Amino acid sequence: MKPNPKYFPILFFATLALGILLGALLNFPPQGNNSSTNNHRNKLNRLIDFIDNEYVDNVNTDSIVDLAVTNILEKLDPHSVYVPPSQQSQIAESMKGDFVGIGVNFYMLNDTVTIVKTIEDGPSEKAGIQSGDRILYANKEKLFGRKLISDSLYSKLKGEKGSEVTLTIYRKSLKKKLQIKLKRDVVAIKSVDAAVMLNPTLGYIKINRFAETTADEFKNGLLQLKKQGAKSLVIDVRDNGGGYMEKAIEIADEVLKDKQLIVFTKNKKGKIDKTFATSGGNFETGNLFILINENSASASEIIAGAVQDNDRGTIIGRRSFGKGLVQREMDFEDGSAVRLTIARYYTPTGRSIQKSYKNGNEDYFKEFDKRLLNGELYKKDSIKVDDTLKFKTPKGKTVYGGGGIVPDVFVPLEAEHGDEGVGYLMQSVPVSYYVFEELDKNRKEYQDLKFEQLSSKMGKTDLYFNNFRGYLSKNGLVLKLEKDKNLVKRYLIAEFARQLFGEQKYYEIVLKEDAMIKKVMGLKN
Repeated sequence: MKPNPKYFPILFFATLALGILLGALLNFPPQGNNSSTNNHRNKLNRLIDFIDNEYVDNVNTDSIVDLAVTNILEKLDPHSVYVPPSQQSQIAESMKGDFVGIGVNFYMLNDTVTIVKTIEDGPSEKAGIQSGDRILYANKEKLFGRKLISDSLYSKLKGEKGSEVTLTIYRKSLKKKLQIKLKRDVVAIKSVDAAVMLNPTLGYIKINRFAETTADEFKNGLLQLKKQGAKSLVIDVRDNGGGYMEKAIEIADEVLKDKQLIVFTKNKKGKIDKTFATSGGNFETGNLFILINENSASASEIIAGAVQDNDRGTIIGRRSFGKGLVQREMDFEDGSAVRLTIARYYTPTGRSIQKSYKNGNEDYFKEFDKRLLNGELYKKDSIKVDDTLKFKTPKGKTVYGGGGIVPDVFVPLEAEHGDEGVGYLMQSVPVSYYVFEELDKNRKEYQDLKFEQLSSKMGKTDLYFNNFRGYLSKNGLVLKLEKDKNLVKRYLIAEFARQLFGEQKYYEIVLKEDAMIKKVMGLKN
């Protein structure tokens, strides 16, 4: 069965990593009686009214306002943005850390809502929904054969807490339709993907974004690892684009000692706010490693900067993204919002790690291409640092401002992701879809396998590797994967393990050969 490429990459609730600070209103009233300023500000309202009342054709003036707001913000900085209602509601739920719904991951397979996996402890899991089930109807609403967009599907499956919905599903393994009634409930969206032991004394925590629940998830994971014997800790914020600043601060407080500076901010009036660690953190001693890459941004960089500048641990990876701006959000009545940059943040030594945006937003967000071309993703010596932005840590280590966190220990791109970034492909949604479809062909073949049996069975054959290449080719993506066969097979096995046994098993497999983890092991020993 071939999924429509139009739906790549759709998962039920995509994990979003954004640099956000929710807070007070931004639209402060003007001070004094400046009639010239007021006249300028009235221009937009008068123009919209003029178009609405007099323009010869019908025009959606709401869309004109949205466009005007977007254009205004584009003149400021890359992180001052307008978020339309459709996106804002999803972002708000993701950053809240939960939503009300039926609790499934799904995608559209041949115009049918197909369950990839139920969310742990969610309504669907409790009601007996299974991977591979096709949802045909939600109450009497037909969901198949209609080419519904994802937003429309969400609205059919979400609802008020406690509200009932009757799902008509087709279960392929039984070749029959079933009706299952369930009550919608609060479903957690995890921001900590894994908390696992890498060896008897080394714990590992993977954070995918900084949401309202992240600090609590982190603390729970950390305490579990300590009970299992963790004396050293890896915090992985690779590909974590940020989120709530205060949650990053809470996590930094867990690993820094009392009164150590975590971060400080400065606004346009020069007001400085400093945040210090408190006593009683759960991991203030012991070896600490922070994993970063070119997609680690904002709140991720606050943790990395605080650890590096306080000489608390070792930063491993590649230069981080370079976002040192703080946003505050203003919500509008229609459900949209504006995020406006209201301050810059600085690491404990006084560094601003914000990279330049003087050449515009497009150039700013395409900087990865420049890093690729100038070689810095392959050699640490190719990283360009500004000698005028040199700072010293308490122990005398030199660190630099002006564009991201430069790691203490460098790991080149190809060591992690192979030629042409194959590793990035193997962490993308099409891999999940391919594995799901393989499982869907004959679930009985896998349902009695234990984790060790699965790993052994798949490791001894190239069948799945070859099938995956064919799957990519059918969907218009032809890549030379032979050089990175072992990497591809490792991620395929890991994804099978994730869908059959859960997230923890995925990381147990992937991390065994992870280049940055190998660096950690070498340093620790």
